[in-house]
Amino acid sequence: MEHWKRTIETGNRCFHGGDWVAAREHYLQALAEAQLLLERWGDAESIVAAFVISHHNLADLHLRLGQPEEAAENLCASHERLLQAAANPDLPPTLRDVALRHSRRTYTELLHFISEYGAYPRTDRLLGHAPKVDRLVAPSRH
Repeated sequence: MEHWKRTIETGNRCFHGGDWVAAREHYLQALAEAQLLLERWGDAESIVAAFVISHHNLADLHLRLGQPEEAAENLCASHERLLQAAANPDLPPTLRDVALRHSRRTYTELLHFISEYGAYPRTDRLLGHAPKVDRLVAPSRH
């Protein structure tokens, strides 16, 4: 987890410094590491949070770059993976519970995204069709 933390922090510094290419590389590296950690089922709370943060930081970067469809892809990938984990009886109950709890946040983030940027093909597929929502205030992700 420490390596993931350092990688995401470096990506955040690059993001805030306007170095989008470096931020993207660090966020992608952090996501790859979080995905590996998720498969190993260690500390479920930290690992699921790292997975969600990695996806959401990538989504924030895509929004900053004016690429909302790519942001939607990251938000949907995060939410969909958590739903799959929560429903997988082969995973430990603790991991399934944590995935379900975090899926509430990823769902809220998706609704907020749709209210701000509209629906995209993947959001429509994942949610059935774009719900009509009033503007929501998203919690801080970082």
